[in-house]
Amino acid sequence: GTKIINSNAANSKYGLPRASGLTILYETTTARVTCVMEAAYLSSLRTACVTALATELCQGPTIQTLAVIGAGVLAEAHITLLLQRQPTVRLIRMFDLDPERIASCQKQLSALLQQHNVQLLAATSAREAIEDAELIVPVTTTTSGYIAYSWLKPGAILVNVSLDDALPEVVLRAHKVIVDDWHLVQSDPRRLLGRMYRAGQIVGPDGETVPEPGQRKIDAQIGDLVLGTRSARDHHDDIILVNPFGLSIEDIGLADCIYKRAQQLRLGQLLPR
Repeated sequence: GTKIINSNAANSKYGLPRASGLTILYETTTARVTCVMEAAYLSSLRTACVTALATELCQGPTIQTLAVIGAGVLAEAHITLLLQRQPTVRLIRMFDLDPERIASCQKQLSALLQQHNVQLLAATSAREAIEDAELIVPVTTTTSGYIAYSWLKPGAILVNVSLDDALPEVVLRAHKVIVDDWHLVQSDPRRLLGRMYRAGQIVGPDGETVPEPGQRKIDAQIGDLVLGTRSARDHHDDIILVNPFGLSIEDIGLADCIYKRAQQLRLGQLLPR
């Protein structure tokens, strides 16, 4: 399959989501197109699923406060899923540079928040949102880091979804740093961990890689935690950074499951070739 997704950070000015796109599935033998479906919703759902999985694998203290930085589609997807997977959450602190987006997100999620008995409050700064949270999820379009290590309370999990929000000191000082696919992170020259790798500040999780003085070794990939070959948390108070680069192949797998289910339910529209 192929995932095609385009994004424009300025779309919010037009009342549009940042990203839109298509997923195309192919028959494995002939490579003929079998299905075309919308991609942005599945992409946001898959992104939130990775966050939820990583949170469950790394969890320490009970998660009562969730900090969400950014109030777009990804924020809504994460809140929707995390309230199902983390029933102890009672407070969401949200920060966005545009307060109207927070109000819109709160309105969109009002029924869900009421159902789970959760309060969503607008924070006046990212720091205010983060400092008391056990789980922090930045979903922004920034390319400049701003989250300081001192903002993170003992035991906190920071899932660095938008990849550039944490400062390098968080990577260097966190008790554990988890990625989804080290080779993709390593190959990317633009995002935080890729830049730190090129600067010689971090090395990969492979056993044969020995960090030199001053270097930080990535502790594990999410798959290692799923398989139980590496530990997610050693102590209750460990501060953990999860840096999921995002794997499009997961979108293809998810789309294939949906396609097969849609066939069973006779949903969708058949297009003539």
